[in-house]
Amino acid sequence: MRPDHTLPRGRVERLTVDCPSLRGNPLDDPWRRAVDVYVPAGHSGAGLPLLVHLAAYTSSGLAATSWRSFEENLPERLDRLIAEGTLRPCVVACPDAFTRLGGNQYIDSAVMGLWETALATEILPAVEAAAGCGGPGRRGLFGKSSGGYGALVNAMRRPEVWAAAACHAGDMGFEHCYLPEMPATLRALAKHDFSVASFMAAFEAAARPRRNDVGVLMVLGMAVSYDPDPAAPFGVRLPVDLQTCVLDEVRWANWRAWDPLEMAPQRLDALASLKALWIDCGRDDEYNLLFGARRLHRLLKGAGITHTFEEFEGSHGGIDHRLDLSLPRLVDALAA
Repeated sequence: MRPDHTLPRGRVERLTVDCPSLRGNPLDDPWRRAVDVYVPAGHSGAGLPLLVHLAAYTSSGLAATSWRSFEENLPERLDRLIAEGTLRPCVVACPDAFTRLGGNQYIDSAVMGLWETALATEILPAVEAAAGCGGPGRRGLFGKSSGGYGALVNAMRRPEVWAAAACHAGDMGFEHCYLPEMPATLRALAKHDFSVASFMAAFEAAARPRRNDVGVLMVLGMAVSYDPDPAAPFGVRLPVDLQTCVLDEVRWANWRAWDPLEMAPQRLDALASLKALWIDCGRDDEYNLLFGARRLHRLLKGAGITHTFEEFEGSHGGIDHRLDLSLPRLVDALAA
């Protein structure tokens, strides 16, 4: 909810973007995607830097532009920061990347779809053509949790496309954030004879999903992101024995290959090329993501790579206020 109704208001326009990279995905998710595009007041968008917002798991870019009680949505936050002079004018695109498994890690998956490709080669060009913004060296990504993971990974994998990234409480240190979720996942699946198809049928038929089942859904989403099996129901295979929860080292190696802590040492040149890199996490993060963030910070610092790293008092939720700090840093770098 906007605290100051006198501030100049930017506009939000909704695009529909065809994404052939997502066509035919086994989850049968739509390949035409909505993208909400914020353009600041008094601007057409032409010549402005572009930021792409990647939503957290269980959310969508469309939620970022929706009305909220007792807090600002993203366009209201941008209006305030620009009016204060804290944030330079910029265009911000918010793609809908929600999937049948409840979210997205924004990487190419044989089951969830080729999302890294879609972002860089289909959604980005459509936004830049519509708003006249961005261009080489003037594009950045930001997000929280899975969105923070997606921002960091896409920036390090495609530095020729993305020039800046902000990762707020992003997934990393997989052994600390994912493995603790496996026992509860197996207990939930056991109620369905370990059938993912049966679990999904019950989940989708429920009038309101139970919170614990949403947690299971997220683990299934990670499985089809990091180690998909297109021949399996919903493409899911877990990295543990279903009866004993003993780790399957082969399957787990495929997951770990997508951990930013494993990827970063091989992509230091890409990370060093970024104009701005922001990493932060709350000290009470329930998913233990602070430990991975600290390890990444030490790696980057040891390699002499310029970045901002901050720890703050807080947990995993309710951290949108951190955008007041990161977004100005990204846009200043992209506008330079």
